[in-house]
Amino acid sequence: MTAALVAAALGAATPSTALAAPAAEKPSYATWISDVAVVATQLETYLGSRLTSAGEKTAITLDIDNTTLETAYNPALTTPAIKSMLKAVRLAKSKGAAVFFVTNRPEVLGLPTKANLVDVDYPVDGLYLRPWFNFEPTEKVKTDARKAIEAKGYTIVANVGNNTWDLAGGHAERTFKLPDYDGALD
Repeated sequence: MTAALVAAALGAATPSTALAAPAAEKPSYATWISDVAVVATQLETYLGSRLTSAGEKTAITLDIDNTTLETAYNPALTTPAIKSMLKAVRLAKSKGAAVFFVTNRPEVLGLPTKANLVDVDYPVDGLYLRPWFNFEPTEKVKTDARKAIEAKGYTIVANVGNNTWDLAGGHAERTFKLPDYDGALD
């Protein structure tokens, strides 16, 4: 497999696209956490009013890197949870919503990814990763995952991510976009 195909499989930029647009500068950790907290509060407010119907099979879907885990600021074997997002996710779970993570991470990273999420106390009802040998655009991979969740009878009430491809494609009542600072937190 060529380097470009490996990069595409992992959702990374290929050398030709990496030079096209330099990434913006990453903000300070404090600025980022503050900006994420604003969106997390909006998510909590929405979930508090939306998740009131008993018996409805609801779910939320979330990206992982720089949406639920502090990947860009604290890369480690066990990456810390973003506290404000963890609080919002726990609220959703307490109100009966299933919690699904939809990521562009390749299937080979499934076990360590799930272990990391569980280790930092996220409830995990499902984990959708990029399937083996799937070279489709990230947006399609993530949309297909949400379709699969809906096919299980869930209504996805919120979809959360920090990139447009996390949120595009529909299949969620509402989307919540965390900051990515023009690609600095891809």
